[in-house]
Amino acid sequence: MSSGERLSSFLKTGSDWGRLKTTVPGIFVLKMPAYKASPARLAIELNPTDASGTPTKKRGLVLRSLEELEEYRAIFQYERLLPLLTSVESVNPPRPKKPAASGRAEEEALQI
Repeated sequence: MSSGERLSSFLKTGSDWGRLKTTVPGIFVLKMPAYKASPARLAIELNPTDASGTPTKKRGLVLRSLEELEEYRAIFQYERLLPLLTSVESVNPPRPKKPAASGRAEEEALQI
């Protein structure tokens, strides 16, 4: 099955807010449910993963269009972001490390 067919099938049969793994760790295809006059859609979710490939956050950064990606790229390149993040990290308490999940069934990832 081609990636286009697989995406089309996921849009039709996937569960609302379901994630489809890709071959790139941290990049998922997310099925967004229909809302009011807007039909169900697919989006890209960027969400760091643990050692087993499971997302580390409940919801990552959701990209719905190329325009949004370009807007985020511009924000990430802003030179004051890194010093601000460093300052925030220095005052926050350390985060505990989560153990890697084991025994999970592997699902086939979307080839990208």
